[in-house]
Amino acid sequence: MLRLMGLPSLELCPEAAVRRRKDAIEIYFLGPEHRTGLEVPLKYLGDADPEAAEYRLLAQLQKMGYRVGRVTEEQ
Repeated sequence: MLRLMGLPSLELCPEAAVRRRKDAIEIYFLGPEHRTGLEVPLKYLGDADPEAAEYRLLAQLQKMGYRVGRVTEEQ
């Protein structure tokens, strides 16, 4: 479980996109004039299943009011 703190405001960045890599989960926050991101190393998730952690994160962000999506390798 990730504790989400200090995220950009919904007014500045209403969209959030998540990408799971082999060693980390990347989170991007996007808005008309702002773009920022952060990376969470999978080692901080303990024994959690990385795919399940990615989907829980998407659900958490959506519950907070962000429009969410996944970043695929083609994007």
